[in-house]
Formats: sequence, structure tokens, C-alpha cells
Amino acid sequence: MSDGIERDEALALLKPERREELRERAHETTERFVEKRFDFCSIINARSGRCSENCKWCAQSAHWKTGCETYGWVGTDACVKAAKEAAANGADRIGIVTSGRTLSHEDVENVCVALKAMREAAPKIGLCASLGLLSEEDLAKLKAAGLQRVHCNLETAPSLFPSLCTTHTPDDKLATLRAAKKLGFQICCGGIIGMGETDEQLVEFAFALKEIAPDSIPVNVLHPIEGTPLADRGILDPERVVDSVALLRLVNPSTPLRFAGGRRDMTDETAAKCIYVGMSAGIAGPLLTTPGADFDDDRHLAVRAGYSVGAKKAVC
Repeated sequence: MSDGIERDEALALLKPERREELRERAHETTERFVEKRFDFCSIINARSGRCSENCKWCAQSAHWKTGCETYGWVGTDACVKAAKEAAANGADRIGIVTSGRTLSHEDVENVCVALKAMREAAPKIGLCASLGLLSEEDLAKLKAAGLQRVHCNLETAPSLFPSLCTTHTPDDKLATLRAAKKLGFQICCGGIIGMGETDEQLVEFAFALKEIAPDSIPVNVLHPIEGTPLADRGILDPERVVDSVALLRLVNPSTPLRFAGGRRDMTDETAAKCIYVGMSAGIAGPLLTTPGADFDDDRHLAVRAGYSVGAKKAVC
């Protein structure tokens, strides 16, 4: 396995005159180190809005007036239904996602009940969750209930994060990730590009993820939402999106890079370029507060790029 490239070289490859070299090297790395199977997952927004955290990109923060739909815990039946639908669509796993900084004792118990029911109803699908900042004790309970993968995004370069969120820190996130790793969980950790990061900060972000060594890196592209402080930032230039994916691939040679938020803002041409330089997985179906990619659209692009994908199954 390759260890990837060094920081100085990564930064140099982001110069406009080296764009073709950056992308071709990322493609060669993808061909050499990435499994030729496109991994799909789905999520269920199991608790929405009213979040105490002040993340400037997020529609669910109670600090911003976005008109985001708000509701409490959706219940076990809704989670089971989502698991069955994800399995029928050929997804490899389903993730329970809850808004808020963390979970209460009651919340943890509710999620544990849902996980056990999802495992019984859809025994072949992997179980993931994105539940905020969690203690080792709570993570152990979730593991005993069947949780296999923990998602907690670093979001951006540690040097940029304090200007985008002040209610928690990258160290808070790392504490959750370290606890999850200690317990043997798979780790899903990525972030959002297009929030004003410089070339240096994009490289910093890529190497911060390398240090975490996640099992999956979701790559969101900022979808500016009215009412948030980043509403006027605009959609990231498609060529910058592709270059960012290429950079992440070179720094993390074999880790699956996953289409996530912002995929619907891309043309299929841009998405195909992203696959060429390193995307090898995706989140399909509804996201949190924005539409997600369609299974069939990304399945077609992946197959065209030479990947195998999970097939749709009959719904019983």
C-alpha cells in the first residue's frame, strides 16, 4: 500500500498549471489501490433541527432561521422501514443520523432498540450512525446493540474550523473518534469542501483525515442554505471540486471517497470526473435537509467507470 504524497508536493499539485498532472496521478492511484466495487449507503434523518451547535453551514442549527423541518426521534418503525428500503436499493449500509450535540441516556436506549430491530429486519445490511459527540460508555452500548460504523466528520481543516463553529472543537470530534476506534468500530469521517478553505487548508484537511485513517471519507460540497451565515458563498466551482477529490485521493490512496451532500448540484459530467480521480462510493437517497443522489444515476456512472455495484433487490 502506498503512503501517499507529502504536504509540499500536495500543495504544489494544486497550482492551476499542474491540474492535469494532479488528476492523472490521482486516477493512477485510484486504479492501483482502490477496490473496483462502488459502495453505496443510505441514511435516515432520525431527529431533525433544533441543534444547539452554531455550525455556520448547517440548516439544522437553532442559531439560524432556515425554515428547516424539525421533529424529535422518529421511532423504531421508521428506522426499520429505512433499513428495508436501503437493502432493497442495493445499499451496503444504512445510517441513523440525529441532530444535536450528543445523545441523552434515553436517546441512546432508543437508538439501541432501533438497531436491534433493524438487524432483525434487514440482517445483511451494515449499520452505521451519526449521533454527535459520544462517550466511550455510550458507544459500547451502541456496539452491543449491533452498531458497526460510527460517523463523525472532521468537517474541514482544524485551522479553519474555529471560524465556522465555536460550540465544539475538532478535539471534541477526535475524542469521539478515538473512543470509537478503541472499541473496534469502523470509522466514517470526512467533511465539506467549499467553505472558504485555501489550498493550504485543503491540504491540511486531507492530511488530518490521513492521520485519523477512516474506513470511509464522505466528501460533501457546500450547498449554501438560505438563513445560514454561508448562504451567500455560492456553489463551489466544479473544477475545484474535482481537484479537491483528486488531492484527497493522493493523500489517502486506498480509502473510499464517498459522494455525499452537494452531489445533486453537480452535473453528471462533473460527477464522472470525480469518479475518474478517486470517488468510489456514495450516499444515495434522501439526505438531511437537501435531496440526495439517485441510486440509479450514480450506479450508472459507477458501472460506466468500471466499478461493480450492488443490485436492486425485490421488496418483500
